[in-house]
Amino acid sequence: MSTADQSTQEPEVHKGLAGVVADVTAVSKVNPESNSLLYRGYPVQELAASRTIEEVALLLWNGELPTAQELTEFEEFERAHRDLSPELKAVIDALPTDCHPMDVCRTAISVLGAQHPKAEDASPEAELEKSKALFAAMPAVVCYDQRRRHGKGPISARDDLSYSENLLWMAFGEEADPEVVDAFNVSMILYAEHSFNASTFTARVITSTLADLHSAVVGAVGALKGPLHGGANEAVMHTFQELGIRKDESEEDAEKRAKEWMDQALAEKKKVMGFGHRVYKNGDSRVPTMQDALFRMLDHYDRREILGLYNGLARSMDEAKQIKPNLDYPAGPTYWLMGFDIPTFTPLFVCARLTGWTAHIMEQRAANSLIRPLSAYNGPDERHLD
Repeated sequence: MSTADQSTQEPEVHKGLAGVVADVTAVSKVNPESNSLLYRGYPVQELAASRTIEEVALLLWNGELPTAQELTEFEEFERAHRDLSPELKAVIDALPTDCHPMDVCRTAISVLGAQHPKAEDASPEAELEKSKALFAAMPAVVCYDQRRRHGKGPISARDDLSYSENLLWMAFGEEADPEVVDAFNVSMILYAEHSFNASTFTARVITSTLADLHSAVVGAVGALKGPLHGGANEAVMHTFQELGIRKDESEEDAEKRAKEWMDQALAEKKKVMGFGHRVYKNGDSRVPTMQDALFRMLDHYDRREILGLYNGLARSMDEAKQIKPNLDYPAGPTYWLMGFDIPTFTPLFVCARLTGWTAHIMEQRAANSLIRPLSAYNGPDERHLD
């Protein structure tokens, strides 16, 4: 082929960057062939079964599970940085109560960035400190916002409670039962990290310009808000509500009704959220662990009719399309059973994914190269003004 032919050859375009390996990472690995997800080499199922989100956060940031002393020091730091400033509360109160809670998260993170004394310090020590501070503050942001939407005052954090215990306390003003705390902790760990997903890649792109950590996290929040990414857990619960949750309905009747609804939705080519994943070929590896947590909550709250809806939709989708549920499918009803507002589901995702985002931000910063892909132009040929 001549040089001229090579120069005019159409470039190969990878829409959505599908199949493109953009960089290397040591933070996590998704292996679709073995249907596994590893955080720093550890299977996420093992972490969810025996560790806390605090331990997993340190694992993602530092590369190793913490020693007892490291965990204690982090817990002390996290508990000392849970409160929101009066200025941040005033900003949140100024936002409309009908705006999406993700808008509140995005705005709050901007304020936290502006307030942090080391906002522009990109040293590894400062980046880690800011990551820990964000992790500590976000539960208060999410809970403060949910309560104000119901005309309720905020509930102060308690430094005698773990991260998950305290978040549930600030949301509802009651100490959660241990099994509820455990299910919530499992969800946080499963949502914490997932390789180069859209929001994480957004954070890395922003970091590659040498922007500050909070700017990168704000961009990630914007990406996560989309229903094709984080917003899917909300959409799942809207599907359940569209079906109608009937507390006195038998599990069998609920399943039958759900299957009929799904069959009709698929016949109408309706998009049903909570199913399928770009990187998994045999189903989302996180689902069995989250599903177990959901089933425990169904028993805890005595809501077996929801299991009928859950199984009916999933089985109908599998039979018709051979498409499996993703993590959002069991996570949505789990959060709903706990009492969270549906629009708060994705902000809870933010609380967890902050750990993964900031781990990637620090990794990008440590070996940075500006992310600047090419594009294939398909507009008009060169033309000139008369």
